Amino acid sequence: MSFVLILIALNAWCGLSVQASTDTLSPGQTLTGDGKLVSSNGKFALGFFHSKSTSDNNHNDTSRLWYLGIWFNQIPKLTTVWVANRDSPVHGPTSPLLTFAADGANLAVVNLATNSTVWSTQITTQTNTTTILVLLGIGNLILSHGGNTSNIVWQSFDHPTDTLLPGATIGLNKVTNETLRFVSRRNSVDQSPGMYSMELGRDGAVTMYYNSTLPYWSSGAWNGRYFGNVPEMTAPDRFAYTFVDDDREMSFAYHLLDGSTMYCLLDVSGQRKLLAWHDANKVWMPVFTNPSAHCTVHATCGSFSVCNDNTRPSCGCMKGFANADLDGNWDPDERTGGCTRNFPLDCSGNSNVGLGGDKFYGMSGVRMPFDPKRVEHAASRRECEEACLGECSCTAYSFGSNGGCSVWHGELLDVIMLGNDGGSTNSGEILYIHLAAEEFQSRRNHGRAMVGGFVAACFATLCVLLIIIVIVLKVRRKRRKLQCNTVNDNRVCSGLIPFKYRELQRATRNFSEKIGAGGFGAVFKGLLNESTPIAVKRLYGSCREEKQFRAELSSIGIIHHTNIVKMIGFCCEDNKRLLVYEYMPNLSLDAHLFQKSAPTLNWNTRYQIALGVARGLAYLHESCRDYIMHCDIKPQNILLDGSFVPKIADFGMAKLLKRDCSRVMTTTRGTIGYLAPEWISGVAITPKIDVYSYGMVLLEIISGRMNSHNDYNSDGDDVVYFPVHVARKLLKGDVMSFVDHKLHGNVILEEVVRVCKVACWCIQDKEFDRPTMGKVVQILEGVVELDMPPMPRLLEAIVAS
Repeated sequence: MSFVLILIALNAWCGLSVQASTDTLSPGQTLTGDGKLVSSNGKFALGFFHSKSTSDNNHNDTSRLWYLGIWFNQIPKLTTVWVANRDSPVHGPTSPLLTFAADGANLAVVNLATNSTVWSTQITTQTNTTTILVLLGIGNLILSHGGNTSNIVWQSFDHPTDTLLPGATIGLNKVTNETLRFVSRRNSVDQSPGMYSMELGRDGAVTMYYNSTLPYWSSGAWNGRYFGNVPEMTAPDRFAYTFVDDDREMSFAYHLLDGSTMYCLLDVSGQRKLLAWHDANKVWMPVFTNPSAHCTVHATCGSFSVCNDNTRPSCGCMKGFANADLDGNWDPDERTGGCTRNFPLDCSGNSNVGLGGDKFYGMSGVRMPFDPKRVEHAASRRECEEACLGECSCTAYSFGSNGGCSVWHGELLDVIMLGNDGGSTNSGEILYIHLAAEEFQSRRNHGRAMVGGFVAACFATLCVLLIIIVIVLKVRRKRRKLQCNTVNDNRVCSGLIPFKYRELQRATRNFSEKIGAGGFGAVFKGLLNESTPIAVKRLYGSCREEKQFRAELSSIGIIHHTNIVKMIGFCCEDNKRLLVYEYMPNLSLDAHLFQKSAPTLNWNTRYQIALGVARGLAYLHESCRDYIMHCDIKPQNILLDGSFVPKIADFGMAKLLKRDCSRVMTTTRGTIGYLAPEWISGVAITPKIDVYSYGMVLLEIISGRMNSHNDYNSDGDDVVYFPVHVARKLLKGDVMSFVDHKLHGNVILEEVVRVCKVACWCIQDKEFDRPTMGKVVQILEGVVELDMPPMPRLLEAIVAS
């Protein structure tokens, strides 16, 4: 070891330590904390970085954890994509040293304080050819023979950590059965492997695992274009894919086509995230996330917790338990610690009233925990309870009329609060949690003490309080209509963040950057926590805007979908009404279709927008517990994120429809040009009004002009209503004549015909003739064929008159 140190010192003395930016390291050279390798395109860097030890509360320099890694060199926020010594960081105030053996055989990270090697490439094959270390422009660190990058001895892509870069592969060697497995880090500070991993299996699907053994999500098999459960992969002109399945290997890689900066990360949350750098806001923004619901990740909140995708934070403790962290807060980067009991169980088997016996607390509205055990002999709830009470290891039980008796031993995992957009076969059952009697007794004694003190205080000041209450009620009676009691009810806005007006005023720089306006009010861009871009809708103070405010909270505030804009929170102070949404960098669809100055959307982008909007409407109409009718589908209410993924927005006119109802009466009306005939006539409406509006939007997506546009017929004399013009041309087989001329014919004719057919079926006069949005999705995905639609006679008659 002394020889190694002498060699290191000699190399440094001879000027062999790399300091200047270069992409190559030669045998005998070293790399210290001050130096780095930079790829030839400047995109990636290799060097040492450090983080604070999780056990250090004083943030001393001696607590630094040093790692050798690769990161995005041109991104101001340190974003690592590969870490060499993630299992063995070097502790200390100064960085370790990267050495490259003089014979070109191995790289090694040396801890100078302990004179030990903490990581090396461990190449055992000897070669007489000199190897060169090169950091490639795709983020791959390679050892190659004689600098020939096609003759690779070792590469970092073969030793992945938690990141899949464009051009890298995930897969398996069918001959050796070796797998390229990606493993999440423990948290944002600790780079060591976490509990979640993903790999490509022999079934052709990417599967995510908890603790390397328990699968909790699958991408579905590769269908030639994308993985079956990830239709988001079909984003136009952004990606290309390489999928190999032969006798030797099965592998997958993705490639970027638009020059953007993206990477795929297996996050500490257990979700796979494709992230894109948004340079204007200096943040990483998700393109898509799998699984989309965080609570479906196994053990994401740890033991004895409840997960709720509609709250922030999403994790909370069950009754009788407290956060296991000392500070009692949920770390957004590490939530798997779970919760611990407030009081130990008595385990005497006695359930009588008093401190001597354990009891059960019933929790309804949740999905049952992971890994239940059946108790066949328990024929009633009482027998099921006694079976659990008789074993100290039993932590909960449930008894259902169909499911019988189920008990759980040890930790309770994967308990999920069922929201308005989901159901469960166990939703009618109650989970009874095994608790110590002190949990109930302490609450009772505390309540008595509180009641006694309150009564004594009230008795002394009763007269004064009554006078004050009467005065306050008279003064505020007229303001009660605009108060926020209903808004703060959990039934309305569970999971949303209640902001103070001053917070949003500060986030938007006093509402200085307006990005939209309408009859309801105005929308402003803001920045939350100095990093997260948001859109703040400030409504006017009239009763109409109050109604819209509550409509949006009761609809979009309780749902989550890739193609529906996400509501973050709200503000309700005095007569101020504000709604906070995720920010959409590419604004609304109408700006791209109708404004001459906007860049032209190519056909693939338009097709994916049409498909995404259809998926969002299908979710509203068919997947929510209460069906939701948007009632105002138009390009102005379709927002586009950084990847041009469409998000349905503006739910101010939305109507909830109970599952046992088929229609609803409403006096409000949508936007002229998108109104279904039955709505104009004043009858009760169904979700088919959204289908009609969607059909009109499809015509605008195809043509790049408003559906109210008048056009000349083939004779050049008669003015024809544009939707009728489209229907006539479709029946004649001449669809290209009305395709947006800015596309210069660069379309897929089969898809144009398909979209035209869908549009003309959607705008049929009779609602029963229109397809459901679920059927529309299947048609656009190419799963279901569609016949030629008839002419919408009502539209033609209106035009003729």
